[in-house]
Amino acid sequence: MRHRESAPASRNHAEIVQSVVTSAKAAGRAGFAASWRRSMIHHKLDPGQGQGAHRLTEREIEARREAAGLLLRVAAPVLDRLARAACEAGCAVFLSDAEGLVLDERLREGDRRAFHGSNLAPGSDWSEGSEGTNGIGTCLAEGRAVTVWRDQHFRATNTGLTCMGAPVFGAEGELAGVIDVSSARADMTEGYARLVALTVQDAASRIEADLFRAAFAGARILSAGGTEESPQGVMLLALDRDDLVIGATRAARRQLGLEPRQIGRVPANDLFGERAAPAQGALAEAQRAEMARALARSGGNVSAAARDLGIGRATFYRKAKALGLGV
Repeated sequence: MRHRESAPASRNHAEIVQSVVTSAKAAGRAGFAASWRRSMIHHKLDPGQGQGAHRLTEREIEARREAAGLLLRVAAPVLDRLARAACEAGCAVFLSDAEGLVLDERLREGDRRAFHGSNLAPGSDWSEGSEGTNGIGTCLAEGRAVTVWRDQHFRATNTGLTCMGAPVFGAEGELAGVIDVSSARADMTEGYARLVALTVQDAASRIEADLFRAAFAGARILSAGGTEESPQGVMLLALDRDDLVIGATRAARRQLGLEPRQIGRVPANDLFGERAAPAQGALAEAQRAEMARALARSGGNVSAAARDLGIGRATFYRKAKALGLGV
């Protein structure tokens, strides 16, 4: 069963949502007004009514998990680390697919009843079209990290929850899913929620980077920014042995103005050459560091270093000379 709200409390929340959706002045002051409008007008949901505890069958859940197999495998160790901290604070960790269906969870046994009673469980649909404004569905709808604080939820039945969600993007820049950390505790503070939200975003970035590396396992991976995880997001490029860009994360595509038609056709140097000189220097510096690391791993053996990077020995020498790397 869900957490039950008293009839007056439920009615009061529904009236607040209704007033915000129908009043332009009120909408301007409400942080999730756009989501509330989508929930009520587009999805035709009632804020005073619960969705119920409908979940997919075990067979249906397994089919969805199989379809998201790579995401689940890559995310598992990151979710485990996140849960070690979050669960101690009475929170639970959830992973959804790109449609808002919960695929996996991490929670303490003593908290299971609270979260499953709110229908936060594998097989449940937390898209905006199903639950209205919430940490998973609104994160997917807006493609950004969100913290939905108690009565910011659309449905009155969800106002006992505080949910911190962050999107995970796939190797081609597409939405792959959402990591959500939720709390059903009344003593959750806004300060702690902000701290948890930052941790959730970091976990989502780690999963995105690992998904990218897994998708381009045979390619050389190059950071497209000063750090792999810049303020704009995960900045990674995948290069083939001829230095053609064969893959780029969502943030790298946006930052570099890289279009889908360019993937597999544009050399990395040309791509960076379209930007200011400092960026071109950053690419050279990153390539030089990558080659130096390969040399260190091989104990100075150029042939082994070249094999490690997936390039020929002659190409390694040529690049090393151009980058001022002594071999």
